[in-house]
Amino acid sequence: MATYRIEIDETFDVPRNRVFALFADHERFGQLIGAPVKRIRDSDQADPNGVGSIRKIGIGPVSLRETVITFEPGLLIEYTITSMSPIRNHLGRIRFEDVADGRTRILYTICFDDIVPYTGKLMSSALDQGIRKSIRRVPRLA
Repeated sequence: MATYRIEIDETFDVPRNRVFALFADHERFGQLIGAPVKRIRDSDQADPNGVGSIRKIGIGPVSLRETVITFEPGLLIEYTITSMSPIRNHLGRIRFEDVADGRTRILYTICFDDIVPYTGKLMSSALDQGIRKSIRRVPRLA
C-alpha cells in the first residue's frame, strides 16, 4: 500500500468569505467540481455544512460519501471519505488565507492510500487534474 499526496496552492482576486462560502456549501461545491453533490446529513452545529455533515458526490452506485471532520468558518475545511472507495485513509484539507488587496489563497491538500497496488498513481493524477480544472471556476462562481 502506497501513500499519495496532492497539493494545490492557488490565489484568487475574490474575498476570502466568498471563496470559503463556495467550498463550504455542499450544493455549490458540486457546481465547482462539475458533479452532482447533495448534502445527505446536516451538521448538528450552527452551519448545516459543518462538522458531521455528509455529502454524496455522484449518482447511484457511482458515488461516494464525504464527511466533514473540521469546519472553522472562513479558515479551514477538512473531510474524509466515509463510504466504499477505491482508496483508504483519505483526508482532504482546504485552508483559506487572506493575501494582499482582498485576494484569497487556497491551500488544498489531499492524502490517501491505495487499496489495490499501483492504482493510487492513476487516482492521484485524476484527482489532481480534476481539482485544478475545477478551481479555475472559483472567480466565476464565488
